[in-house]
Amino acid sequence: MEVPRLGAGARSSRIVSRQPGGPGGEPNVVGSSAGPTSRRNAVPVSRGGAGSETSPGAAPAGRRDRSKVARARLSWDSEEYLSWLAVEVGRSANTIAAYRRDLRSYEELLLARRLDLDDVTRSVIEDYLAYLRASGMARSSISRALAAVRGLHRFRLDEGLASGDPTADVSGPRVPPGLPKALSEEEVKRLISAVTGEGPFPKRDLAMLEVLYGAGVRISELVGLSMGDLDLSAGLMKVLGKGNKERLVPVGGFAARALDDWLGGSGRALLVPQRWARRSDATAIFLSRLGTRLTRQGAWGVVRHYGALAGLSDRLTPHVLRHSCATHMLDHGADIRVVQELLGHASITTTQIYTRVTPEHLRRAYELAHPRAQGSNAH
Repeated sequence: MEVPRLGAGARSSRIVSRQPGGPGGEPNVVGSSAGPTSRRNAVPVSRGGAGSETSPGAAPAGRRDRSKVARARLSWDSEEYLSWLAVEVGRSANTIAAYRRDLRSYEELLLARRLDLDDVTRSVIEDYLAYLRASGMARSSISRALAAVRGLHRFRLDEGLASGDPTADVSGPRVPPGLPKALSEEEVKRLISAVTGEGPFPKRDLAMLEVLYGAGVRISELVGLSMGDLDLSAGLMKVLGKGNKERLVPVGGFAARALDDWLGGSGRALLVPQRWARRSDATAIFLSRLGTRLTRQGAWGVVRHYGALAGLSDRLTPHVLRHSCATHMLDHGADIRVVQELLGHASITTTQIYTRVTPEHLRRAYELAHPRAQGSNAH
């Protein structure tokens, strides 16, 4: 893994806490006798008192007392690692936020044990995973947490900040590949039919559902669409996906008509405010009630609302519509490479999960396609 060098003048990867009473708000480093130029990674002051996050183990009472006015932050190494993921690798903001939560939980374990990052061994990593399992965390979430911690230690090793990687021989939980829970075509029709009424909101909501299902876009890609990304005359839409990778996706007939209706004078125009709050709001395709760019949470709420009306509330999420798009295309004979391109999957193996079929579907396809499937058993 190639990583940008931090340089000789890089800051120490200490886990610090800012004490409000300190001169100039300078960070106070706790838990290490190393001097200010040491590469040791001192443990942070943890938040204490009511409402603080629970950590495995317990810090000494004196340290908890001093932490009551402190706000925990990540070590310098963790911050550099997250910056590298965002800037150099291009990971999404959602991934960075999830990794930040995982690394904060991990560093709280180190705090409780008075450990620096340099002190971590394989047994510490395994204890951390055991703590996550005991807390009831799902296997997929534990796997992600291990990925965050493993990535941090590998980053430190590649940067010359550590002499080894304590996660090298640690195995994470096996996460079985789940079959995407796609809606049936009839259920999709029922969902779309749940959008009724006149006015800008039904027009907007119908366009959102048609694009989510018709183009298979992620919800973050949907709310990120701007006017310049859409070319209805060509039936194409430019989508900014994971890793800031752009792709062109086709706009189907139903989605195109719904978008055209929403972007007309009786749709989006009625939600335009007298003054835009942000420049990016002015170019957004989908607007909120306040005339701002619709958020992921707002779009999720729209999907959930119509899912409840269609009797699908226990199954429907925006990602289920994406699954349904891929599944239905493959059911109707689409090439898997085309579906991969449409969904923006970097690897074909990600798309291949949609090719898993039920035994009944397999049997029907076999009987229709094999020349000897319908033959007599008589000899």
